[in-house]
Amino acid sequence: MTDDDTLLGMALIVALAVGSQIVASKLRVPALVLLLPAGFAAGALMDAIHPDKLLGTPDFTALVSLAVAVILYDAGLGLNLRNLAGHTRWIVGRLLLLGVLLTSLVTTALAPALFDMPLRVAAMLGVILVVSGPTVVGPLLEYVRPTDKVRRILIWEGTLTDPIGGILGALTFHAIATTQRVEIGWGYQLGQFGISMAVGLVGGAVGTALLWLTLRTLRLGETLGTLAQLATVVTVSAACDIARDDTGLIAAIVTGLAVTNIRGFDMPARRPFFETLIQLIIGLLFVSISSTVTPDSLVPVLLPAFALIAVLVLVVRPLVAFAAASRSGLPRGERAFIGWMAPRGIVAAATASAFAAGLVQRGVEGASKIIPVTFLVIVGTVLVYSLTAAPVARRLGVVQPVGTRLLLVGGQPWVVDMGRALRSAGLDVLMWAGAEEERERIRGAGIELAKGDLLATATNPGARLEGVTAVFLATEDDDFNALASVVVQGNVEGPVYRVGPPHESHGVVAPYTGGDILFGRSLVRHVLAARYEQGARFLVQPASAPLPPDHDTLFVVRANRWLEPVTEKQRITPQEGDSVVLLGSVLSER
Repeated sequence: MTDDDTLLGMALIVALAVGSQIVASKLRVPALVLLLPAGFAAGALMDAIHPDKLLGTPDFTALVSLAVAVILYDAGLGLNLRNLAGHTRWIVGRLLLLGVLLTSLVTTALAPALFDMPLRVAAMLGVILVVSGPTVVGPLLEYVRPTDKVRRILIWEGTLTDPIGGILGALTFHAIATTQRVEIGWGYQLGQFGISMAVGLVGGAVGTALLWLTLRTLRLGETLGTLAQLATVVTVSAACDIARDDTGLIAAIVTGLAVTNIRGFDMPARRPFFETLIQLIIGLLFVSISSTVTPDSLVPVLLPAFALIAVLVLVVRPLVAFAAASRSGLPRGERAFIGWMAPRGIVAAATASAFAAGLVQRGVEGASKIIPVTFLVIVGTVLVYSLTAAPVARRLGVVQPVGTRLLLVGGQPWVVDMGRALRSAGLDVLMWAGAEEERERIRGAGIELAKGDLLATATNPGARLEGVTAVFLATEDDDFNALASVVVQGNVEGPVYRVGPPHESHGVVAPYTGGDILFGRSLVRHVLAARYEQGARFLVQPASAPLPPDHDTLFVVRANRWLEPVTEKQRITPQEGDSVVLLGSVLSER
């Protein structure tokens, strides 16, 4: 290919990767729904977009391996095992154990007959298809909005299967690579497994030590710390792959797990560059890998792949969920929905590309079928679950009620009373406060109290405030409100607001930064507290009723139970069927 063709191909891959994700976010569908067809169609229509031809197969395979290592490191960062506790840990553990065993065994047993491939290649396909991944499950769950417990279980399962699938894939790859020409005993194979695992663990230990030096000892800060993470993962993964093929994935996973679970690491609180890089890598990989799948490679495996998808969706996953959730105390509807949610995602595609290419280069018979079969399973499962998840969830009764779920941060009397008023308006209100006296006040008001430490949760790189669609920060510390509004914004589905600081505030942060100001500049924090102490109270009434004198409108609760606050930047117009939350004196209410 000419230089112009190479430039055109690379530009088209980037444009398709980013454009598909933008459109998918607007349509509120998983990006895979658009990325895979876009890459496949572009590869079928244009020669310039084939990355294996642009870069050469060995170079493309090496880049895919390093990209997967970065993705798996990021997945490891989200696996803070301290957050996996109680019944959730038990259910997730059984889902992982049974899911990995049953999925890999069933796929390995069926693939030789369905796709005419050797048993060892079928085993490779089996471990590739055990993974799911939060990049697929997360957007689906945000659209469906199931109950918090179901969401938590599925997110943890999807996140944990990524590293498990990567490790099993690397070990299976070495077993195939070392036994393809000569029949050898189980002892030798186990020894090869041990060597691969040892190389990966040593690489993970080296990566952890390097990150301890850069993040803990040198304290490089957010920008340089993020770059140090990227450089460490790429370097350690590449070194491990040079020492022993595809052990870099194990090293990347181990490094991510260690960094997030060893106490004392000074991780950057917000990682905009790293998060953007991961999204770009995911898009580029999907478009690149799907563009290498040709229509001619799909035709022979199309109908058998449909049969495999049917078995995985209709038989394997329900059996796994039934066995894992039995005697767990989960309602029948939640158990059934867990049995109807196991899409395959980016790690399946990327590991298929990395391992299949290596096996094809070694002349392993049937290895060329791994990528098209994986491609069809990913497309099939994503389409099945995307089209059916919402109606199935509604039928099973596991969908959260429509409306705002508010996290109200603060424990002063006026804040607790405001939370009580919002709850009386039909909203789902969750509160958090640091002082035990304030927490007792929240409990006494009968409002659900958030567990754990808010900032510890919000600043965890892989954490989200699950199910929360809006956050109001109303503590007595204006700097805390301002800083928390910035930190929490990336970990909540909806907007983050804070009460305004006093006009004469000399806070370090509050006067200059933070989220949108609740109620405008006239009703700042100390004014609200003073008016409440003087007898002002919160009143909820239909929007159609006349407003009492000397009352300020604070919130409009729409007929569908969505909350819209009056803020410094916006004034809300109530409509028929809405309710309003007001603040005014008790005397004027009579």
